[in-house]
Amino acid sequence: MKAISFSFRNRIAFYYIVSTALLVFAVFVVIYFTVRQSVYSDVERDLSIEIADLMTEISINDTGFAIQDSLEWKEKEHNTLDINPIFIEFVDTDGNYTDKSPNLKESFLHIKYKKKQTLSYDTWLQNKSVRQIEVPVIHSDKVVGYILVAAPLEDAAMVLDNLSKILWIAYPLVLVVLFIIARIIAGRSIKPVASIMSTSNDITRDNLTSRIPLPPNKDELYTLSQTINNLLDRIQNAIEREKQFTSDASHELRTPLAVIKGTLEVLIRKPRDREEYEEKINFCISEVNRLNHMVDQLLLLARFENQKQSIKPESVYLNSVLLDTLTRYSQTVKDKNIQLVTEFDKDYYHETDEYLFSIIINNLISNAIKYSPDNGIITVSINENDGTCITITDNGMGIPAHDLQKIFNQFYRSKATEHSNIKGTGLGLSIVKRLCSLLGIAIDIYSKEEKGTTVRLFLK
Repeated sequence: MKAISFSFRNRIAFYYIVSTALLVFAVFVVIYFTVRQSVYSDVERDLSIEIADLMTEISINDTGFAIQDSLEWKEKEHNTLDINPIFIEFVDTDGNYTDKSPNLKESFLHIKYKKKQTLSYDTWLQNKSVRQIEVPVIHSDKVVGYILVAAPLEDAAMVLDNLSKILWIAYPLVLVVLFIIARIIAGRSIKPVASIMSTSNDITRDNLTSRIPLPPNKDELYTLSQTINNLLDRIQNAIEREKQFTSDASHELRTPLAVIKGTLEVLIRKPRDREEYEEKINFCISEVNRLNHMVDQLLLLARFENQKQSIKPESVYLNSVLLDTLTRYSQTVKDKNIQLVTEFDKDYYHETDEYLFSIIINNLISNAIKYSPDNGIITVSINENDGTCITITDNGMGIPAHDLQKIFNQFYRSKATEHSNIKGTGLGLSIVKRLCSLLGIAIDIYSKEEKGTTVRLFLK
């Protein structure tokens, strides 16, 4: 059998009405039994008053009890049939009646328990419900008989019956009304959900600007809408970065390919001597190497874009990483006659991923050497200042102040056209920034044009 499907609004109303139905039922039960207890209390109060009067009017001995003044008792109000008569009957210890009020006529009250304590209970008289109290008469700590006093429950039963009918009729009506109200309230409450659905339908890869209107009340739906909007912001930024990255990568890859193609086309137009062939082929090889280097960096950047789990922390000897990197560029340093100054006052260690950390250092030192002039000076130092700080300083061309905010952007190179002799991809600092973020390293770059650049890494 196919399950019945409820809308979200109807489910909310249904759950609400189920819980409310239980609560209303409990309230109605309490009302009914409270009224019932009140009605019975009134009846028993009248019976208790009558019993108290009777106890003053009877004489008790070892054989039983009797009314002291039978004439006066016969004149009492209960001897006549009135609206709310009280019936009285005296019985002995065997349950046989010894006297009764005239209003009982041919009927009798029947003893039920024959206990030594006063008991009250419902019973029947002439097929009508009555409330009866059974009072033991005690003489010398011995029961010598019983007084049975009863009052009809017709009025009480009518009140309770009417109340019961009203409650049973009102119960479903109240639930229906509450369900309608709950459905209306639920419909208004989930309007932001409908807005979320509508906005979600409008969002596509080409339309990521739509946002969910925030509800006026700062409740759970407000938080949900805000969370989804933040998610859309992140998705939009990621897609825009992807588009920009794809565009920039295509451009950067196309340039060396175009250069190689142009060089080879020129080369085959006519015969040339060996030296010219070698020169052009070596140039193409250098461009291919640059292309390979760019692809490697692109793959590296993509690899660690969302792979924090790839980090393998270990105790890294920082002095060794810096010195090994400087040694790797010793030939370039020698060719440009650059003076290297290292300032390590002791051995420094840090818990991090050695492979990723070495990539950061390699890129920074490579940049310092690349942009330093001949006969320049590069200083590499480590010191402790609220954590370990690595500083790499050069006296190269520097970076203009207006470009400092862009240097971590992919493929961005400050004044690339003015320094076409300096080869680069513009990916090095993007990789550095990403890896620093992964390793929890703060990076700060200070630079002044024609004065040099200082890079600080803060390892906390």
